[in-house]
Amino acid sequence: MAREPAHPLDKSFKKKGPSPKKGPKRPTSGGAKRPKRRRTAKKADSGPPEGTVRIQKFLAGAGIDSRRACEDLVAEGRVRVNGRVVQALPVFVKPGADRVEVDGVAVRPPKTAEPVYVLLNKPKGVVCTNKDPAGRPRAIDLVPDVPTRVFPVGRLDADSTGIILLTNDGDLANRMTHPRYGLTKTYVVEVDGAVAGDDIEKIKKGVYLDGKRTGGAAVKVLRRHATRTLLEVKLKEGRNREIRRMLARLNHKVRALRRTAIGPVTDRGIKTGNHRPLTPKEVAALRRATRPQ
Repeated sequence: MAREPAHPLDKSFKKKGPSPKKGPKRPTSGGAKRPKRRRTAKKADSGPPEGTVRIQKFLAGAGIDSRRACEDLVAEGRVRVNGRVVQALPVFVKPGADRVEVDGVAVRPPKTAEPVYVLLNKPKGVVCTNKDPAGRPRAIDLVPDVPTRVFPVGRLDADSTGIILLTNDGDLANRMTHPRYGLTKTYVVEVDGAVAGDDIEKIKKGVYLDGKRTGGAAVKVLRRHATRTLLEVKLKEGRNREIRRMLARLNHKVRALRRTAIGPVTDRGIKTGNHRPLTPKEVAALRRATRPQ
């Protein structure tokens, strides 16, 4: 079993196509010119109709999952509104009037309860999802003392360890996971072999995954030996298993990976498997870090 990597603070170690051909001009009767058509500006999205909310906001506010994950639930046909399956966004619902179901279970309208923010240092083998068909232990199972329903913000794969935020605040969750806000996540990664400078530069500039270059990462070598290297990697995007796949493209197998920071919030003082509430200062710092750039 791969052991957890040493903490860095430990002393021990478009090109446009051709324009379509225009047909012949239609002759006008009496030689008079036809009046030009006025171009009408496209109507801007005025937002939800009065008294309604977008369904992904409704579901996130009810603690189902983050807004982006709730959009996936709709696309998968798992959401019904008043008995009808909805699969195309936008969808607007009236809280308290429309009946909303996820996987056949009715969703109660979001309550105006105080938001909850719990920081969990996830152990290996735990999944960050509210529903797992394989029956594996979930991150939410490790916080039974939380008085309200929460969901994990973002994903940390089962083979990885480190901190993840559990909350019922759909707005902050959306800002933490949406690429345009650019929230930095920090990881300590132990890999096989001595990672050379050329490979470090490739990771910084971006590696092609699924035909698309990654956004690049900040990389620092913490330890380097002939048989292993300890790296600190900072990412602003969150593709599926991105760090593992980038290093695999460079022929370096990841032995262990741990997330040590989410923006300004770090894992200092919280052991693996433990959790604690965020302080008001940490919540405020996360909000500042996810302001529109």
